[in-house]
Amino acid sequence: MSDEVPQSEAAENPSHLEAARREKLRRVQELGHDPWGQRFDDQLPIGSVLKLQEQVYYENEAGEKTPLPEDREAYIAWRNENRRVELHGPKVRAAGRIVLERTKGKLIFLDIMDWTGKVQIFVGRKQVGEENWALAECMQLGDIVGVDGEFKLTNTGEPTIFAEKLHFLSKSLETPPDKYHGIHDPEIRQRRRYLDLIHTDGVMERFLRRSKIVQSIRQTLASESFVEVEGPTLHSIAGGAAARPFTTHHNALDMDLFLRIALELHLKRLLVGGIERVYELGRVYRNEGISPKHNPEFTMLEAYQAYGDYRSMMDLTEKIIVNALEATGQPLKVQYGEHEIDFTPPFERKTYDELFLEHTGVDPKDEAAVAKLAAEIGFDIKGRHPDVIKSDVFEEKVEDALEGPIFVMDYPASICPLTKRSQTEPEIAERFELFVKGMELANAYTELNDPDLQEQLFKTQLEGMSAEDSMAKMDNDFVTALRNAMPPAGGLGIGIDRLVMLLTNATSIREVILFPLLRHEA
Repeated sequence: MSDEVPQSEAAENPSHLEAARREKLRRVQELGHDPWGQRFDDQLPIGSVLKLQEQVYYENEAGEKTPLPEDREAYIAWRNENRRVELHGPKVRAAGRIVLERTKGKLIFLDIMDWTGKVQIFVGRKQVGEENWALAECMQLGDIVGVDGEFKLTNTGEPTIFAEKLHFLSKSLETPPDKYHGIHDPEIRQRRRYLDLIHTDGVMERFLRRSKIVQSIRQTLASESFVEVEGPTLHSIAGGAAARPFTTHHNALDMDLFLRIALELHLKRLLVGGIERVYELGRVYRNEGISPKHNPEFTMLEAYQAYGDYRSMMDLTEKIIVNALEATGQPLKVQYGEHEIDFTPPFERKTYDELFLEHTGVDPKDEAAVAKLAAEIGFDIKGRHPDVIKSDVFEEKVEDALEGPIFVMDYPASICPLTKRSQTEPEIAERFELFVKGMELANAYTELNDPDLQEQLFKTQLEGMSAEDSMAKMDNDFVTALRNAMPPAGGLGIGIDRLVMLLTNATSIREVILFPLLRHEA
């Protein structure tokens, strides 16, 4: 009945295997069934079927319904002594994809899987009759089928649906990977994510967990009175971050546009308009490199809170992460590779300069010493601002060493053009970045709302930029918006894909994006 073969063999003779599957399809049609199925109501998720095990019982000598031993080993021992005792269980209807099959004479065992779990089906020729048996003989790995039957246990304690009627719901014309070898090539897994979800252990669970994390984030923000909005993804000016954009052209308006590189400037316009707690959770696009931590298209959360500051955003960030762990049923201490991450709040907080000194041994205020270290590392320091040089050294020597979770606070103001300065130390920007295992997870500011200073900083930043660089054009409308008075505010950005990586123990961003960008298939 099965045509499961290793991938190498399938690749050598795909036409033969497809022909065999099409022959099974023809036989299904001859039996009077639609091989592509029809509406199939009232089926229980397999996970819910498995929870019905407590309803399986037998009748004792007094005719009383008696539950089975709960422990599997105890059940098997009891069953060995009571082979002739008939078990009874609830009638169920289930549907799923065939992921394993075994034929033993006039018995067929199928394992079917849906997104909630996997269950065995017992098909006995005598029990289901000739019509259902003929249909069962047409079923192959990868097919989607339905079953009506009684749910109980085998003699070895395996939860099983004892089939009474079978339904053909969809025919697979492709031969699946064999269960022993699976799919190990990362590019094949990412290019054909549908197969990855079916055949790679843990993948379905990871993406369902991602959905729960995103849902939890929305619930946390709603509980804090934030309003979700949808901003434009096509921008006439690339702004809100230092990144290279993707460009496109609008034919009707005959104008170049950019896929957004950040959500910030439109959300802050809404703060001006009076939406005092606002956020967007959406895609942004940056025409830059690809790595285990970077994908050109990724999901970003940005949230802005009127009358808050960057410390308000620290508290919000901790709530978002802790609530996401709770929503996915995880403890505050999670495993990431060979390491454990403790997300118990409050997270550690240290200043940028404290960490610079700690990890380099150089006084961050000694510009000559910082420049000397940068030159020794290999950075070009000629004609560059001292704070930019210090930032290069920080990224090289400090960030990767941060275990976290740790809030890195108080960055040099000159490299933070959208951030409010400290009142007591104007050279310091009220900004934090959250690092975990050397990876930047969140970025937040006390937002700059002085329109004159904002315009001045934009002009300073634009000096010497090429036309290809982001923010190489002044967003005059944003400055105009600030002139209409934006309330003091805190702003937060969280990379959702990186957060999911950390909370699902994934070492590559491609493992948490359903369809990452790939080269054209050769």
